[in-house]
Amino acid sequence: QVQLVESGGDLVQAGGSLRLSCAASGSIISINVMAWYRQAPGKQRELVASITRDGSTDYADSVKGRFTISRDNAKNTVYLQMHSLKPEDTAVYYCNAYVLSRTTWRYSDYWGQGTQVTVSS
Repeated sequence: QVQLVESGGDLVQAGGSLRLSCAASGSIISINVMAWYRQAPGKQRELVASITRDGSTDYADSVKGRFTISRDNAKNTVYLQMHSLKPEDTAVYYCNAYVLSRTTWRYSDYWGQGTQVTVSS
Protein backbone atom coordinates (compact mmCIF):
# COMPACT_ATOMS: atom_id res chain seq x y z
CA GLN A 1 0.00 0.00 0.00
CA VAL A 2 0.95 3.62 -0.53
CA GLN A 3 0.07 6.41 1.89
CA LEU A 4 0.18 10.16 1.36
CA VAL A 5 0.12 12.39 4.42
CA GLU A 6 -0.32 16.14 4.10
CA SER A 7 0.56 18.77 6.69
CA GLY A 8 0.82 22.53 6.99
CA GLY A 9 -2.76 23.68 6.57
CA ASP A 10 -3.82 26.51 8.87
CA LEU A 11 -5.84 29.66 9.29
CA VAL A 12 -4.00 32.69 7.91
CA GLN A 13 -4.83 36.30 7.14
CA ALA A 14 -5.05 37.55 3.58
CA GLY A 15 -1.59 38.39 2.28
CA GLY A 16 0.03 35.75 4.45
CA SER A 17 2.02 32.66 3.55
CA LEU A 18 1.82 28.94 4.22
CA ARG A 19 3.87 25.92 3.26
CA LEU A 20 2.17 22.59 2.69
CA SER A 21 4.03 19.29 2.76
CA CYS A 22 3.04 15.83 1.58
CA ALA A 23 5.07 12.73 2.31
CA ALA A 24 4.51 9.49 0.44
CA SER A 25 5.38 6.18 2.07
CA GLY A 26 4.79 2.47 1.68
CA SER A 27 5.42 0.08 -1.21
CA ILE A 28 6.93 2.65 -3.56
CA ILE A 29 9.28 1.88 -6.41
CA SER A 30 9.07 5.26 -8.11
CA ILE A 31 6.88 8.37 -8.20
CA ASN A 32 6.21 10.10 -11.50
CA VAL A 33 4.05 13.21 -11.23
CA MET A 34 3.18 14.75 -7.85
CA ALA A 35 0.53 17.41 -7.59
CA TRP A 36 -1.63 19.55 -5.34
CA TYR A 37 -5.37 19.88 -5.87
CA ARG A 38 -7.88 21.88 -3.88
CA GLN A 39 -11.60 21.80 -3.30
CA ALA A 40 -13.58 24.71 -1.94
CA PRO A 41 -17.07 24.25 -0.49
CA GLY A 42 -19.60 23.73 -3.26
CA LYS A 43 -16.96 23.59 -5.97
CA GLN A 44 -15.24 20.86 -7.92
CA ARG A 45 -11.75 19.73 -7.07
CA GLU A 46 -9.22 21.63 -9.19
CA LEU A 47 -5.55 21.21 -10.02
CA VAL A 48 -3.38 23.81 -8.32
CA ALA A 49 0.11 22.74 -9.36
CA SER A 50 2.02 19.70 -10.54
CA ILE A 51 5.65 18.65 -10.80
CA THR A 52 7.31 15.83 -12.69
CA ARG A 53 10.15 13.73 -11.33
CA ASP A 54 12.68 15.83 -13.25
CA GLY A 55 11.23 19.08 -11.89
CA SER A 56 9.00 20.37 -14.66
CA THR A 57 6.14 22.35 -13.16
CA ASP A 58 2.70 23.53 -14.15
CA TYR A 59 0.34 25.91 -12.34
CA ALA A 60 -3.27 26.98 -12.43
CA ASP A 61 -3.56 30.53 -13.74
CA SER A 62 -5.11 31.64 -10.45
CA VAL A 63 -1.95 30.82 -8.46
CA LYS A 64 0.84 31.65 -10.92
CA GLY A 65 3.37 33.97 -9.37
CA ARG A 66 2.10 33.30 -5.85
CA PHE A 67 2.53 29.53 -5.34
CA THR A 68 5.61 27.39 -5.88
CA ILE A 69 5.62 23.59 -6.03
CA SER A 70 8.78 21.62 -5.32
CA ARG A 71 9.73 18.07 -4.40
CA ASP A 72 12.44 16.04 -2.74
CA ASN A 73 12.70 12.75 -4.59
CA ALA A 74 14.92 11.18 -1.93
CA LYS A 75 12.20 11.80 0.66
CA ASN A 76 9.20 11.14 -1.65
CA THR A 77 7.88 14.50 -0.53
CA VAL A 78 6.21 17.35 -2.36
CA TYR A 79 5.79 20.90 -1.09
CA LEU A 80 3.57 23.84 -1.93
CA GLN A 81 4.82 27.25 -0.87
CA MET A 82 1.97 29.73 -0.93
CA HIS A 83 2.43 33.50 -0.74
CA SER A 84 0.04 36.46 -1.02
CA LEU A 85 -2.84 34.26 0.02
CA LYS A 86 -6.36 35.40 -0.81
CA PRO A 87 -9.71 34.44 0.72
CA GLU A 88 -10.52 32.64 -2.52
CA ASP A 89 -7.61 30.28 -1.83
CA THR A 90 -9.62 28.84 1.06
CA ALA A 91 -10.12 25.14 0.42
CA VAL A 92 -9.11 21.66 1.41
CA TYR A 93 -5.79 20.95 -0.30
CA TYR A 94 -5.12 17.41 -1.46
CA CYS A 95 -1.84 15.79 -2.41
CA ASN A 96 -1.79 13.45 -5.41
CA ALA A 97 0.95 11.16 -6.64
CA TYR A 98 1.30 8.81 -9.61
CA VAL A 99 3.16 5.93 -8.06
CA LEU A 100 4.76 2.73 -9.29
CA SER A 101 3.93 0.33 -6.49
CA ARG A 102 5.81 -2.82 -5.43
CA THR A 103 2.44 -4.35 -4.64
CA THR A 104 0.89 -3.98 -8.09
CA TRP A 105 3.94 -3.38 -10.30
CA ARG A 106 2.03 -0.69 -12.17
CA TYR A 107 1.46 3.04 -11.86
CA SER A 108 -1.65 4.21 -10.00
CA ASP A 109 -3.01 7.47 -8.60
CA TYR A 110 -2.93 7.93 -4.84
CA TRP A 111 -4.48 10.70 -2.75
CA GLY A 112 -3.92 12.14 0.68
CA GLN A 113 -6.70 12.91 3.15
CA GLY A 114 -6.44 16.66 2.67
CA THR A 115 -5.40 19.61 4.78
CA GLN A 116 -7.55 22.68 5.40
CA VAL A 117 -6.32 26.10 4.34
CA THR A 118 -8.45 29.02 5.46
CA VAL A 119 -7.62 32.59 4.46
CA SER A 120 -9.45 35.32 6.35
CA SER A 121 -10.08 38.74 4.86
